[in-house]
Amino acid sequence: MRLRHAGGRAVHLGYCTNVHPAEDLAGIVAQLDTFAVPVRETLDVEPLGLGLWLAAPVAAALAADPAARRQLRTELTVRGLEVVTLNGFPYAAFQAPVVKGAVYRPDWTTDDRLRYTLDLARVLADLLPDDAARGSVSTLPLAWRTPWDSARADAARRRLDQLATGLATVERDTGRPVRVGFEPEPGCVVESTPQAVAALSGMDTDRLGICLDLAHLACAWEEPAAALERLAAADLPVVKVQVSAALEAADPAGDAAALRRWVEPRFLHQTRTAGCAAATDAVPAGAAQDTDPADPSWAADDLDAALDAALPGPWRVHYHVPLHAPPEPPLGSTLPVLRAALAALFAGADAGCDHLDVETYTWGVLPVARRPRTDAELAAGIAAELAFTRDELVALGLTQSLTKAVRA
Repeated sequence: MRLRHAGGRAVHLGYCTNVHPAEDLAGIVAQLDTFAVPVRETLDVEPLGLGLWLAAPVAAALAADPAARRQLRTELTVRGLEVVTLNGFPYAAFQAPVVKGAVYRPDWTTDDRLRYTLDLARVLADLLPDDAARGSVSTLPLAWRTPWDSARADAARRRLDQLATGLATVERDTGRPVRVGFEPEPGCVVESTPQAVAALSGMDTDRLGICLDLAHLACAWEEPAAALERLAAADLPVVKVQVSAALEAADPAGDAAALRRWVEPRFLHQTRTAGCAAATDAVPAGAAQDTDPADPSWAADDLDAALDAALPGPWRVHYHVPLHAPPEPPLGSTLPVLRAALAALFAGADAGCDHLDVETYTWGVLPVARRPRTDAELAAGIAAELAFTRDELVALGLTQSLTKAVRA
């Protein structure tokens, strides 16, 4: 859906389709009817934005076939849907039975990651609505933190330079600018905004920037306003925001039984204690981070490992929870961080970002009592998350556009 900031900028809000398993064009079109159209009808909005996830094989096929791209755009338009952003973090098989660390491969030391991201940019340039100012693609923050050395860092930097050149070519060929945002995530080379400044400063910031995931920001125990100020001081633009909330436990030792119900086999659920806040706060803007936020004295790479290690509390867990339905006590979510981040982004004279994506990809692995039982229940849950986010933005002074899209 579309909103407008008091400063005049249009703000696009949608949901990320990486919650759905389809990985071919026919399956993607089918999921539009199964999920996206019911979400749009529940919200009574048009157009409804989608943060489309395209696995690498379908992205390559679409990038090579202009007719297929036109057909996909038509399929979106006739359903009252639009795409201004793509999720280019998972390469493939994101809803496989076990994903875990595979989601970080291939990384930015490889040509495969570069090729995939440029394929997405070419596809997105042809999917953008005519009146959209730009497109965005989110991607992983270089790589998982190990193994990582100067040779890998140099290889990644070369590919980022090639990426910027490729994006300039896409804009020259299509007239549509597309920016790529690197998404800090727990356990990766870039986990926090200080690490983003250290690793990514000096990029072509006309085309490259940051995708700020609000659950990840919370897990790094960062204060949102300070994080945004740090990025701005380093001239790193926020090109996309993933509107998400993480699982939180104030007393993990006492709440261990409740936390065990959230352990599941598909995704990593990196767990960070409040000790990470000291690691982040100790780093001046623009400086390298000397303290590892994944230090095992206050961090674990999965929830079961954190429980087994009896890490001191409180905890924040990289487990995206439905925005409108936080876990039952004694557990909670990082909604206060989400609200503080949205306020820092949108309470000023201009919007701090114009692409927002609700990204709760974990609906299918929630504890059984909270998990949708049918496609209709999942669509209703996604609609409720979008309504929640819309209401938060309206409370900050944004206004919702009620204009219906012109369908093909």
